Amino acid sequence: MKLRIRRYRWSDLDTILTLHQICLAEVGLVPGDGVYYDDDFPRIQEIYLACGGDFLVGEAGGRVVAMGGLKPVDSESAEVCRLRVHPEFQRRGYGAAMLSALEQRAAELGFRRLRGDTTLNQGAALALYERHGWQEIGRERVGGLTVVYGEKRLSSTPAEI
Repeated sequence: MKLRIRRYRWSDLDTILTLHQICLAEVGLVPGDGVYYDDDFPRIQEIYLACGGDFLVGEAGGRVVAMGGLKPVDSESAEVCRLRVHPEFQRRGYGAAMLSALEQRAAELGFRRLRGDTTLNQGAALALYERHGWQEIGRERVGGLTVVYGEKRLSSTPAEI
């Protein structure tokens, strides 16, 4: 099934919040662990869209199965947030497609650097970032988890086809 990536709409809110909860539970992250949070979901317009970032969703077969956001950090940097693919749709390249779309969108918005984080127990996410040229810039213990921070410098010239 082909993934169709589009911009978030307010009517996606319940669906993406559920997707977020399913994906984090799948890797053992739970409310109260110091890493899990979901208070940004009711404020996507404010946190991601209205301040120069973006939030994308991926649909397959008419169902939202992936998502990811770009949250501006400063004029040159944005954070990749909420990169999720429903467990039933993983291992199909959807995570790579979402990350590529977020990187492309960040470049279009004028960002020169992306940052992001994941946990050490999310091996698939770590491998995805590594394949896309991200560099680890640090680690931190939060609760019982190790958070891995990464960064990628974006090309200032359009990619050649």
